[in-house]
Amino acid sequence: MIRAAVAGVVGFVLIFIESMIVMKLKGYETIEFGGLAPFINVWAMNFFFVFAILTQVTNWYENKVNVEKSEEQQF
Repeated sequence: MIRAAVAGVVGFVLIFIESMIVMKLKGYETIEFGGLAPFINVWAMNFFFVFAILTQVTNWYENKVNVEKSEEQQF
C-alpha cells in the first residue's frame, strides 16, 4: 500500500521533471499535454515505472536482511 502511494506521488513529480527537461532542451516555454487523458497516461506510465523499481528495491532489501540473519545464526 505504501509502495502504491509513493509511486503515485513520485510518478506525478516525474511528470514535471520530464516536462522541465523537454522545455529546456527544445526551448519551449510551456507544454500542452493535449487534455486530461494524455496527462493521465503519462502519469500511469511513470506510476508503474516507479512501482516496479520500488518492488525490486523491497525484494532486494528483504533478501539482504534474510541473508544477514542467516549468517548471524551460523555463528
